[in-house]
Amino acid sequence: MHLFYSEDLSKDLIQLTAEESRHCAKALRIQPGDEVAFVDGKGQFCKARMLSVDARASQASVVHREKQKPRSFHLHIAIAPTKNIDRFEWFLEKATECGIDEITPILCEQSERRVIKPARLNKILIAAMKQSQRAYLPQLNEAVKLSQLLENYQSETPAFIAHCDKGQKHPLGRTYQPGSDALVLIGPEGDFSNQEVQTALEKGMKPVSLGENRLRTETAAMVTCIQLNSINNLL
Repeated sequence: MHLFYSEDLSKDLIQLTAEESRHCAKALRIQPGDEVAFVDGKGQFCKARMLSVDARASQASVVHREKQKPRSFHLHIAIAPTKNIDRFEWFLEKATECGIDEITPILCEQSERRVIKPARLNKILIAAMKQSQRAYLPQLNEAVKLSQLLENYQSETPAFIAHCDKGQKHPLGRTYQPGSDALVLIGPEGDFSNQEVQTALEKGMKPVSLGENRLRTETAAMVTCIQLNSINNLL
């Protein structure tokens, strides 16, 4: 069954966006009377029947509703966007498929990319949510300086910083407490600076290792995503 996205599923009559209408009519060639599904990114899942199909505007009528069960923990990854934006977009897509709740692009002292396009990135998140049959859309926050994120950090949420410098670090899988929410910081290609690591530690964040090998930024973020979802039996 084809799955579409609509921000508002509160009414029985669903108005498809221009983009979804075009996809529905031109690419999928759906006809009036066909049954489709919708998600709103907030957990609502609906089955609906197409009433009208037009490349500019289409409508569907809800025939069944259900609420998808929320995830058992909140995973927030704060990650420095990669110099090659394709790698960052790959992470967003795969993390959404595996399961993630919140993403914050962070600008670090050694970041090589400082500009992103949120509209394009949100489209990638929506497409990945639909492809993986999920009803929850990860929250993509505005890019912030790491110093600002650290300043605003509240210690109620367990937080971890994965870095490559020497020093006492424990594997993330052994440090994280199953069932608890988590904020994990992943640095840029040049890693976090010594001062950034020190500030994070002073704020109470725990230094962790993701393995013996040196990983790319997007790989480290995916290892984090897969490890914590696996620990919580969500993979």
